[in-house]
Amino acid sequence: MNVTKRMKTLLASHFLLGTLAMAAPSMEDFYKREEIPLPKGEVMEIGSIALMPDQRVAVTTRRGDLWICDGACGEDLSRVTWTLFARGLHEPLGMFYKDGWFTLTQRPEITRLRDSDGDGRADEFRTLATPWGINGDYHEYTFGSEPDREGNIWTVSCLTGSFHARSKFRGWCFRVTPEGEVLPTASGIRSPGGVGFNAAGDAFYTDNQGVWNGSSSLKHLKPGGFVGNPTGNIFYEETDALGERPPDPREESRMEIERKRVPQLVPPAVVFPHGKVGQSPTGVITERSGGKFGPFAGQVLVGEQTHSQVQRVFLERVNGVYQGAVWHFLDGFRSGIVPLRMSGDGHLFVGTTNRGWGARGGLPFSFERVTWTGTVPFEMHEMRARPDGFEVTFTEELDPATAGDPASWKMQAWTYIYRSKYGSPEVDHAEPVVVAAAVANDRKSVRLKIEGLVKGHVHNLKAPGVRSKDGRELWHPSAYYTLNEIPAR
Repeated sequence: MNVTKRMKTLLASHFLLGTLAMAAPSMEDFYKREEIPLPKGEVMEIGSIALMPDQRVAVTTRRGDLWICDGACGEDLSRVTWTLFARGLHEPLGMFYKDGWFTLTQRPEITRLRDSDGDGRADEFRTLATPWGINGDYHEYTFGSEPDREGNIWTVSCLTGSFHARSKFRGWCFRVTPEGEVLPTASGIRSPGGVGFNAAGDAFYTDNQGVWNGSSSLKHLKPGGFVGNPTGNIFYEETDALGERPPDPREESRMEIERKRVPQLVPPAVVFPHGKVGQSPTGVITERSGGKFGPFAGQVLVGEQTHSQVQRVFLERVNGVYQGAVWHFLDGFRSGIVPLRMSGDGHLFVGTTNRGWGARGGLPFSFERVTWTGTVPFEMHEMRARPDGFEVTFTEELDPATAGDPASWKMQAWTYIYRSKYGSPEVDHAEPVVVAAAVANDRKSVRLKIEGLVKGHVHNLKAPGVRSKDGRELWHPSAYYTLNEIPAR
């Protein structure tokens, strides 16, 4: 080979290596997803997951079984074994284990059960509370949380058929104490998909697009609050625990306008734009692995049923109101996610089902786990509102030439019609302009000065031109921030 051909070959090799090194990031670079083998012949449409001592994991199925899995935290998943613990439950959608007892939120009640004689099967069942009604309607789900810091269980109940309140206290949130005392907590729920807590211990649930819900969202369950759907407010006649019934919202209005009319109205903390960030959000957990699951400790992870994904949420409180940003995070699951649980050693467990809803993935149900590979993805880490824009932090050092160029950033904003019709298109579009981008001295955050912020709108920030110090592009270059409040200067 002559010198010219050798040089061309070397240049081509370097070009190919450089192209491979800068290939678009994918989930497999950062997180490993694995299917956990299920008991043969069983229909395992998983509705709840509970962590137990000795690295055991329990699940409930929508058909009413409770199974205990050994080996789900092990390296070799082919060695997993299953034990049937209980059968005949009524679609439990919330479970935890403590001091030998399982506590389940079923359709009609909260139940405690245990194995009192040591034979491996539940033989003692106790009803803890039955504050809501059911009539057999398919959509009368009730989701329950793990205990809060006071030991209370938070429950959220779907409307009858997702549209009506034909059974008692449909569309309400309750807290149930360890002693079984029932505390009416909030109203205005439509069709929940899960309930949990943020790092501060405040309760949140996911609600799905529909009547009085222009798009799906993550909502703060503020005691005494009304979260938007007035259908279940007829039950204010049954209790004075929440005070006076809120005024009904006006048709064809906007959330920002109705907040001024309805003092109890709590706006969605984070809107998940329909079709852009899934369309059926479900389980809610806080990432509590202490760094064993990557750089997102303390943030909220939300399941997604239709698109078979996990989304990532950053929350902050501005003027006493929760708001924040959502990003795509994990995908490729074999069916639609309902429950999520994070183990202390950094395993994310997800349970899936597609019955009644349909989902991506190709399977009717699955049980899966995700672990971090140890490679840090280049991502937006946090997004905070500022009086004249946003401050965005990153997981890795930035290239200041790209991050500091306003042309690397784009933004759009919109809101939704607040109405009794099903869902809403994106309306009242705006085009906020990034006029300045200042990179911090540590090169891990950027202060964006933006003209045209709109209170009450979802602000979609895109950063297609931003690169890391070593030239990598963002794994997920698009964030959706719900700007309920603009901080004072």
